[in-house]
Amino acid sequence: MLLVRARQQYTANVTSQFNRRQLLLGSLALASTARGAKPDLIFPTDISHRLSVSTYPFRSVVGKTGGGESSGTKPRMSLAEFAGTVVRDFGVYGIEPWSHHFDSIEPEYIAGLRKAFQSAGLQVVNIPCDVNVEPCGTEEQRAQAQATWRKWVDAAKALGSPSIRVHVPAASANEDIGCAVKALKAIAAYGQSKNMVINLENDDPKSEDPYRVVKVIEAVNSPYLRSLPDFCNSMQIRNDQAENLRALKMLFPLATNISHVKDVEIVDGKELRVDVAPIFAAAKHAGYRGYFSMETEGSLDPYVGTRQLIAAARKNLA
Repeated sequence: MLLVRARQQYTANVTSQFNRRQLLLGSLALASTARGAKPDLIFPTDISHRLSVSTYPFRSVVGKTGGGESSGTKPRMSLAEFAGTVVRDFGVYGIEPWSHHFDSIEPEYIAGLRKAFQSAGLQVVNIPCDVNVEPCGTEEQRAQAQATWRKWVDAAKALGSPSIRVHVPAASANEDIGCAVKALKAIAAYGQSKNMVINLENDDPKSEDPYRVVKVIEAVNSPYLRSLPDFCNSMQIRNDQAENLRALKMLFPLATNISHVKDVEIVDGKELRVDVAPIFAAAKHAGYRGYFSMETEGSLDPYVGTRQLIAAARKNLA
């Protein structure tokens, strides 16, 4: 009974947030006008240049420079080496490099990586930053979290990326979003100083359900803190495609430059699938003009899964 009530409350929350999104968008636009600032970004219209390959699914393929674990009999590629294969293997011109695939974020390494991406003809579309920080910990931990996020903003700027993705801090026992808002407002302000968007993804089903993501974005009220709609992540909350689509219709109007294309999520060994066609339609209806990054999951080889998602994206964006 408690689970049923929780699910009913979640649906009510999502519906309420969906009905309020136009008001939220208006407040964001007003804030942008008042401060005379909004992200200065130009997006391609050619489909091949709007599509991107996320390196996250290639965790058995990409690793630290110099080898490391191998996939079968093949040694892992460095991020720079993998970048050199993207256009050839997938026919798209975007890359979304996962933070764990970086050897470093020191300027010398980043400069070399930028050259590798440029030589490969790739645009960095976003950097998902899965970093060990405590934005709502002690005063020292909070300062360290901001310093770490700022370093990733600087690295992203050097790579020509329009954004990074950070995680929404989980709530403590005594508060909902207060600390998360304070932490994210600070990094959004730093992002604004660098013309860098900070994205929040509907990722963790507890701390980053779509309702909470929108609630935080609304509270921060900055055009530099935006949503990253993932096509399938919210299926983890409730295996319901209609509800997942409602959540994405709430998130896409708050997205600026990046969305994750995925048609399956694995939960406790079970495949939760979505039809991507209505999700692409929702993105178009919301006026979303940014990048779509392929983030295949499931039992498929990441090369096979990524190619299948690219084919679906081409079909739905044509």
